[in-house]
Amino acid sequence: MVDAGPSSRERYRAQVRAEIKQHAWAQIAEAGVPALSLNAIAKKVGMSGPALYRYFANRDELITALIRDAYRSVADTVRAAHEGGADLAGLAHVIRDWAREDPQRYFLIYGTPVPGYHAPDDTTAISHEVMAVLIEACGVPATGGPVTPFDTHLDDHREWAGDHPAPAAVLHRALSFWTRLHGALSLELAGHFAGMRFDPGLLIDEEITGLAPGSDG
Repeated sequence: MVDAGPSSRERYRAQVRAEIKQHAWAQIAEAGVPALSLNAIAKKVGMSGPALYRYFANRDELITALIRDAYRSVADTVRAAHEGGADLAGLAHVIRDWAREDPQRYFLIYGTPVPGYHAPDDTTAISHEVMAVLIEACGVPATGGPVTPFDTHLDDHREWAGDHPAPAAVLHRALSFWTRLHGALSLELAGHFAGMRFDPGLLIDEEITGLAPGSDG
């Protein structure tokens, strides 16, 4: 049987939801997530507030959709770069470029939690895909190094990595990459390096030096 695909009603609904999200991103860029207003978005879309609620039941449902879209975007970007042969340094700059393209999108998922918003438990599940790529890129750690207390701790707490079976030392390396990258990147996007007259990209390179597979970290 030939798949008829989505109906015209389903296509229309998807188009309206996409338009609503587009206006939501514009509103977030202008005033931040706490100021997100479904009534204001409804006016931009050309419908009443009650009509918009047929597409998103409330503000939290809209924010959740935006968060999922952001995680999906970065996960797909990182996966494509990894499959294209990018090493850890390459992945760092791919993530940096993605973040700089739309800082508000970056801060929605990696910044300060939205006041009054409570995300569903599965909202960040896509983020595990990003970490899985980083774990794969970290590969086999240097042999002969000491097992740290944190390595042992990680063996019992793998949920953030999707219970990835990699050795704890590899998980540790991936976490080190993650924290070093986002530490520098968050400061850069927040403007804290302004006026310091150095290249944040070079700083990121320095931060992840030694994290490549087989190095001493």
